[in-house]
Amino acid sequence: MEKKTKKLQRLLSGVVLFPIVALILIFANNFQIDILLALVSIMCMYEYANCFKTGGKAHPSKWYLYFVSVLLMGTSLLSNEALKEIMITILPFSILILMIEMIFTKGKKNINDLMVTIFGIVYIPLMLIFLSIIRSRFEYGRILIWYIFIAAWGSDIFAYLVGSRIGKHKFTKISPNKSIEGCVAGVLGAVIIAIIYTILINNIMDLNISILIASITVMILSLIGQTGDLAASSIKRYSGIKDFSEVIPGHGGLLDRIDSVILILPFAYILLGLLV
Repeated sequence: MEKKTKKLQRLLSGVVLFPIVALILIFANNFQIDILLALVSIMCMYEYANCFKTGGKAHPSKWYLYFVSVLLMGTSLLSNEALKEIMITILPFSILILMIEMIFTKGKKNINDLMVTIFGIVYIPLMLIFLSIIRSRFEYGRILIWYIFIAAWGSDIFAYLVGSRIGKHKFTKISPNKSIEGCVAGVLGAVIIAIIYTILINNIMDLNISILIASITVMILSLIGQTGDLAASSIKRYSGIKDFSEVIPGHGGLLDRIDSVILILPFAYILLGLLV
């Protein structure tokens, strides 16, 4: 009964949230997307920091995680050169600031806290920046970003549907519910959706995107996304929690829902440039 309830919650959450996300990504301007990404980053940072604190594994500096997230708000207003400079220099500056905090808190913050904070900065806001870059600075960026969600959420849907029914060979102890059958189905399902999407946009938008290249791109991104999902499971397992939060019924936290998207984004920046 509990499993059926969770499946229903998962379905209803997806039905409600997907149209909202789609409308925002299609119609919002670049600065509005930056604000949305900053808010998403802050929420994910909150879940990430609480994950380690709840498990007693580390006490990352929340104030600095939130500060870096706010920097996302101006991404679309910066020139390519200015954005590149910020992305290059943010890590050394972050290390310096967090080392100063470690010194002046007289031992309340240690090297483990610093490293978990630094990883959080790289893992969430610096990855999320690439969604804004792809959408605003790529030709047909608003169309290309859907390959990212096809690779991430298409894989997740097919892996869940197939794995929950015929999955017999467990993939890893990190996530006991994941099966080899589900992982394979996730990749194949994402590729099928990508082929259909490519045919549609080629005809509707009069584009000439290669179906073969699109399929290979989504296959690679799907594998990367599944790696991101498993890595997030490893973090939760290390901290002794099941979900990052319960903000989305049936899915867990916001970070639970976009953990695969986050890891895909920088690689999508590289691969999607080959499509047009």
